Amino acid sequence: MARRAVFLDRDGVLNRVLLRNGKPYPPRSIEEMIIPQGVGPALARLQAAGFLLIVLTNQPDIARGSLTWADLDAMHEHMSRVLPLDAFRVCDHDDSSCCPCRKPKPGLIIHAANDFGIDRTASFMVGDRWRDVDAGAAAGCRTVWIDMGYSERGPSTQPSAKVSGLGEAADWILAQVENETLPSPLGV
Repeated sequence: MARRAVFLDRDGVLNRVLLRNGKPYPPRSIEEMIIPQGVGPALARLQAAGFLLIVLTNQPDIARGSLTWADLDAMHEHMSRVLPLDAFRVCDHDDSSCCPCRKPKPGLIIHAANDFGIDRTASFMVGDRWRDVDAGAAAGCRTVWIDMGYSERGPSTQPSAKVSGLGEAADWILAQVENETLPSPLGV
């Protein structure tokens, strides 16, 4: 039986971004990484409902030379200690590489789904940027856009839901699951 997941963008969803002129930038160290208070409880509710929680993150600063794998790994180890997360998947390329895993392309989702036996159509992608929503839609997931009002364009595809934070995203996802009708085991 295929599993369900909530695929989560990292920066802006699980931790605060650094805003400069209305544009989001990721933290570059554990010291800069601030996890908002409601993130842990929202993730715990999703995990209790049976979802795998998989972080999918573009980290082009590695390709640009302004972030090391050691620093990134340290941040992810810290997040794993304080949040109920099952896995991390990272694209370390910049846009110019045309990597199939760099969001808005769906490669990170597809590979994670294959690795964990996840039904993408029964799963959700939660992100705060157009890239996340477009990647989730391209992979066949339902999408939740946490609209932070950044100075950038919105998604090319209509998100399944538009919310203001991860707690609200978890509420919406859990309501969708609660409202789904499961087929009878007898096929009736």
